[in-house]
Amino acid sequence: MNYTQKSLDELTYQVLGAAIHVHKFLGPGLLESVYHQCLIAEFDYRSINYKSELSVPIIYRGQQLETLLRCDFLVEGVLVLELKSVNEILPIHQAQLMNYMNLLKAPKGILINFNVINLFQQGQKTFINKYFEKLDRF
Repeated sequence: MNYTQKSLDELTYQVLGAAIHVHKFLGPGLLESVYHQCLIAEFDYRSINYKSELSVPIIYRGQQLETLLRCDFLVEGVLVLELKSVNEILPIHQAQLMNYMNLLKAPKGILINFNVINLFQQGQKTFINKYFEKLDRF
């Protein structure tokens, strides 16, 4: 599918709905890996197309390097989803997501912290980059 800014916003809404559903069921305080597995099940249930633990390629001086970079999810090939279960989101977490977005040429990303009381209000932040600006609006 060729995404527009509007359709990508709609996909973001679906993904956040899935994460909120998982969080309402489990609550805060578990390991990130538990939320990850539940989100896989929720994406499957909702027929959301994703890749989990996707290798992030690093091309340096024209050569692809072997690295252990893995993003938690790449949804529909356009939305990077990075999961955390931490006391506080730090700038390094945001930098990690933005780097994954740029390396994967994904126009949008969501950083989700499951270790909060209210996921919608406290536990999620959405980011866009130059690839988002290149998409048609509608």
